[in-house]
Amino acid sequence: MKLHQGLTSGRWQKLNIFEQMANIDAEIGRTLNWRDKSPADSTMTFERALELLDLTIADPKNRNSLKELLRLRETLTDYFVFDNQYSSSKSSWENYFYAFNYAARINKSSEYI
Repeated sequence: MKLHQGLTSGRWQKLNIFEQMANIDAEIGRTLNWRDKSPADSTMTFERALELLDLTIADPKNRNSLKELLRLRETLTDYFVFDNQYSSSKSSWENYFYAFNYAARINKSSEYI
């Protein structure tokens, strides 16, 4: 099931890697926030995050980052679905995605200069 209907038409590929990762982070943030409050909502937002990550993996411009993107998918799934064998934490995910959010903001602000 496609949760982000409009993105498969090419809109996602127009975003740079930083913007793509920042959007994935937004879904992961929602997943973390809903984790204890509503497992059903947490599952839904995690599925949306995976869908965005899969679109990022499929984006030809990101082929040099495939190893990291595939490892990211593996560790996210381990944390949210399986036994967390990589010992991830909420703060480790926030730290990981922080750099992408920062880079996306810097990149956007430089477009207006």
